[in-house]
Amino acid sequence: MSDALLVLLLPAMLIWPLLLMLRVPLMAALADRGQPRFPLDGLWCTAPLPALVLALGVDEGAMALDWWLFGGFWLLDGMRGTLLVFTALLWLLAGAYSRGYMAGEQARAVAGDGAAEARLMHFALFWPLTLCGNLLLLVAEDIASFYMGFAVMTFSAYGLVVHSQTRDARMGGLAYLVMAVLGEGLILAGLLWGAGSAGTTTLSGLREGMLEAPNGVWVGLLLWLGFGVKAGVVGLHIWLPLAHPVAPTPASAVLSGTMIKAGLVGWLTTLPLGETAAGEGFAWLGGTMLVTGLVAAIGAALYGVCQRHPKAVLAYSSVSQMGMITALVAMGLVAPTLWPALSAAVVVYAAHHGLTKGALFLGVGIGERPPRLPAWLLWILLALPALSLTGALASGLAGKWAFKALLYEGGYTAVVTWLSLAAVGTTALMARTLWCQWQVEHQARKEGLEPLVSAMPLAWLAALLASLTLPWWLGGEFVSRGLPPLAELPGLLWPLAMGLAASVVVWAVARRRPLHLARRLPPGDLWWLLVSGWRRFLVQGQGSLFRLSSAQQAWVAWWVARERDVVRVLDRMTRAEGWLRHHAAVLMMGVAVGLALLMLFGTA
Repeated sequence: MSDALLVLLLPAMLIWPLLLMLRVPLMAALADRGQPRFPLDGLWCTAPLPALVLALGVDEGAMALDWWLFGGFWLLDGMRGTLLVFTALLWLLAGAYSRGYMAGEQARAVAGDGAAEARLMHFALFWPLTLCGNLLLLVAEDIASFYMGFAVMTFSAYGLVVHSQTRDARMGGLAYLVMAVLGEGLILAGLLWGAGSAGTTTLSGLREGMLEAPNGVWVGLLLWLGFGVKAGVVGLHIWLPLAHPVAPTPASAVLSGTMIKAGLVGWLTTLPLGETAAGEGFAWLGGTMLVTGLVAAIGAALYGVCQRHPKAVLAYSSVSQMGMITALVAMGLVAPTLWPALSAAVVVYAAHHGLTKGALFLGVGIGERPPRLPAWLLWILLALPALSLTGALASGLAGKWAFKALLYEGGYTAVVTWLSLAAVGTTALMARTLWCQWQVEHQARKEGLEPLVSAMPLAWLAALLASLTLPWWLGGEFVSRGLPPLAELPGLLWPLAMGLAASVVVWAVARRRPLHLARRLPPGDLWWLLVSGWRRFLVQGQGSLFRLSSAQQAWVAWWVARERDVVRVLDRMTRAEGWLRHHAAVLMMGVAVGLALLMLFGTA
């Protein structure tokens, strides 16, 4: 039964979103005949449903496709199943949320607004296509399928980022596209180099061949950086805080909740994690990953608390959280013997972060359109995923205990200390997010409340419930340790207390003397340095071109002046030639006399 379900649902989870995507232009054609079009209907929201049924109904299995490219091989195992279930669930809830979020735009489209109609159709078209790529890369074991899924997801998501077509959206889309092209180039170079060296077409073969190849470390470096663009590695993260604030809220939820995990999937499936034969080169790569991960975890938190838009704060929170995950993945190269137990904790922590961050992003839209709930109850619900992300309760507390206990047992207390400091930054980020949301919600509540029983609130509540109860319904190795004992709670909760205390102190100081850091530190950080450097280059380039043009003009003028001198010399030579022609006989006689005298005196 399990095998039959796998054979049925594995292709269906990719075909069904594509069919729903193709339905959009069909609806547009029918609309030209006078039929109304509502692309974000209930059927459109079911795009991830086959994938969710597959993840919940099948534990593991494989499917070989001999006719597919170089030979396809799709695999579902424990790691992929865990990632697939939370990915499909978040896409499903975010899709349902989109129906309420886009209701105003759909109403304008029905009223005859052509721009709103085009945006709505583009959203309905790119959403299932992006989902299809996301699902394909999760189950792909062959390199061609994996890269196809990764590329389709990456470039289709551009249409979601620039949905609003505002100036900021185009800027965010530009940053996203520039970094996406850079990342795709690095990934493609690493995959082709590694596959060529190992003579394989599968990710597992690539991972094994990397250990034996003399250039394996450089292949690993390319893949780490390439997938690091999507995972928000420090220095390559600049698209995140620019793309998230401008994208529609449901798109931001899946961008940060699921698509950013594609980088993690790339690391888990290509890097030789847990291999004791990896050697010093990969240990050096692991050390680099560890340092950059901790820098991102702490640095993004410090920069993110200075942002004003709640989605920008959450974007830097994603960079910080992915920095923590990067540090944990690095332990697979630094301490290979620890990886078999740590890998499960990393995967489920990624699932916790994906669902929790999805609930937080969906909560931003709830703050902008608050439902008919008492204010105190709404704010308790908005604060729950924030507390979970800090590791203070529910799935966050269980997830933090899962990997911290393993690091303590392995003797890596310094890594735990740095991760705890990053958790202090997470608490400050969550406090900043709730503060920014409170300012928006306080004003929105005056303008009216939305019905509680509608698409947006129900989808948000479902995402909130799923994220908080993750340890109980996910099962497997994640709940093997369960919740931490009471004696361990002070060591796990002190970052929360320190983060809250620091937030209160900064808030009190800012009330007396505004710091204005939000104006001085815009979202995008390094992006604006790159833009400034590019503009300076263009200005200096224009100056260099002007100087080059001036030098060219001076060179031409010099040659024109020399041309006049040459003409005068040629004119003199022409006159001299004429004189010689007229006096040739006399000159010949003079030459003859001269030769005779020379011979006469020479013989004497």
